[in-house]
Amino acid sequence: MAIPDLMPHPVAAKYAVLVDVGYLYAAAGEVLLGAKERKEYRVAADELIQSLQKHAEERISGELLRIYWYDAARDRVPTVDQRVIAQLPWVKVRLGNLNARGQQKGVDAQIRSDLEALARHHAVTDTILLAGDEDMVPAVEAAQAYGVRIHLWGVEPPYGTNQAERLVWESDTVEVITADFLRPFFSRAPQPVPVTPPAAAPSPAQVFAGRTPVKPHAKPGQVAKLGPSRPRVEDVGEHVAQKWILTRGRDNIRDLLPGPILPTVIDTELLIEAEKELGHSLRPYPEARVWLRDGFWARVYREFDLGVGVSSK
Repeated sequence: MAIPDLMPHPVAAKYAVLVDVGYLYAAAGEVLLGAKERKEYRVAADELIQSLQKHAEERISGELLRIYWYDAARDRVPTVDQRVIAQLPWVKVRLGNLNARGQQKGVDAQIRSDLEALARHHAVTDTILLAGDEDMVPAVEAAQAYGVRIHLWGVEPPYGTNQAERLVWESDTVEVITADFLRPFFSRAPQPVPVTPPAAAPSPAQVFAGRTPVKPHAKPGQVAKLGPSRPRVEDVGEHVAQKWILTRGRDNIRDLLPGPILPTVIDTELLIEAEKELGHSLRPYPEARVWLRDGFWARVYREFDLGVGVSSK
C-alpha cells in the first residue's frame, strides 16, 4: 500500500507592486541630488520601472500581476512622462489630482483601495508596497487579514528615516532601496539657457524659407505623389503645439524641452492630430513629417523664448 504524500506542496506566489511615485521621487531626489521639488530633476521612469520589476522578481518567486504606478497630475490630465509610462507592459498608471500648490490629492486613497481590493478578491498572495505614509497602515492590516503578505520597500534616507514607524512595524518584510540602485535613473534638470530675443521675431515662413526642401524619391517609371505644401504642414504643426499648450499646460509641454526629439508616443499623437487638421494622411510623405515637427518646435520654442528649433529627422 502506497504511503500518501503528506508533505505540503509549495504554492507559487502571485504578487503586485504598488509604487507611491510622489514618495519615491521626493525621497530619491533628496538623497541623490538634495532636491526639494520634482522640477529640479529628470527621471528615466521606464528604465527605473524595469529595474524595480527585475528587483521584485529576484525577491519573490512567483508571477507578477502588474505594477501600479500612483502619481498625480493637474486636473488628472497625464503629463508627457505619464503618457509614456502608461504604454509600458504590465504597468497601470493611476492618477490623483495635483492642486495649485503642487500637493497630491487622492493618491493615498487609491493605493489603500487597490491594496484592499486585491487582497479581498484573492488576486495576489504578496504585495510589494513602495511607500512611506502612515495612512497606509489600515490598508496593510486589512490586506494581511485576507492572508496577503506585505513587503515594504523604502528609499534610503540621507539621515534618520523617511517612512512612518508604524508602517514599518506592520509590514511582513522591510527592504531599503539604496541610493546606488536609484542613481542611474535620476539626473539634474538642465538649466534653461537665456536667449536674447531679436529686435523683431521672424515669422515661421521667414525662418524656414531658406531651407532646402526634401524631395521624395520616386522609383523609376513612377510619378512621385504630390504631397501637401510645406507652409501648410508647418502651420498645422504650430496649431497642434498651441492647442497642446492650452490643454495640457505650459509645465507639461516644458517636459519636452530641450528637444528636438519627441518621445515616440507624443510624435505619433502629433501626426494623428495633424492628419485630422489636414483631412488626409501624411504617412506617404516623410518630408512632410519633418516639416510638421519643425512647425511644432517653432511654436514651442517661441512659447519659452528659446528661439526656433529644428526637428530630428
